[in-house]
Amino acid sequence: MKKPAYKRIVLKLSGEALQGESGFGVDPKVVASIAEQVKEVREMGVDVACVIGAGNFFRGLQGSKAGMDHATADYIGMLATIMNSLVLQDGLEKLGVHTRVQSAIVIQELAEPYIRRRAIRHLEKGRVVIFGAGTGNPYFTTDTAAALRAMEIGADVILKATKVDGVYTSDPMKDKRAKKYTRLRYIDVLKDRLQVMDATAISLCMDHQLPIVVFNLTKYGNIRRVVLGEPIGTRVS
Repeated sequence: MKKPAYKRIVLKLSGEALQGESGFGVDPKVVASIAEQVKEVREMGVDVACVIGAGNFFRGLQGSKAGMDHATADYIGMLATIMNSLVLQDGLEKLGVHTRVQSAIVIQELAEPYIRRRAIRHLEKGRVVIFGAGTGNPYFTTDTAAALRAMEIGADVILKATKVDGVYTSDPMKDKRAKKYTRLRYIDVLKDRLQVMDATAISLCMDHQLPIVVFNLTKYGNIRRVVLGEPIGTRVS
């Protein structure tokens, strides 16, 4: 059996990934599919941590553009990521996967507070750790949270799950001439303003040489394929 290419990963999921085709909220079938794939990777001996966005419920940036106080809008978004974290936890635990949700803002009835050493200990014990509430600070995205947590726990890679099979020169849904990159340098992502992750997250990864693989989550089994090092998606390094 082929050995995994990574020992410890951070899986970055957008909130939209959980909504499926419904356009809002959570699609239980999609959650079950993601949970099954995470379980499969965990059973290969890979440590798995997850960071989830909140776009299926609320986007802080859109709230601030609509006239809300920016910090308040971002805090509402953080609360929405907690909802998504609990949804994924439920999906995983239905499959018998031991899971812990750690929150960057204190909601002790629902989640543990984020403590780096405790998170690492959970991973060492074979539990999946889901990091909720972003970094706990307004003005920072869940992309930045994923980069920060990945470095704190010593992850080998960030797996950025999207609806397309990598990074393109333009939106492949709108432009048929869009070309896919198989490999990119961090500096090119920043210079060309490619929609991989936000600039803060990319800069963090560049400073610490943490690779990012952007891949298509909608194709079942792709998480396992990426973890095994198969050449799918786009690798930023």
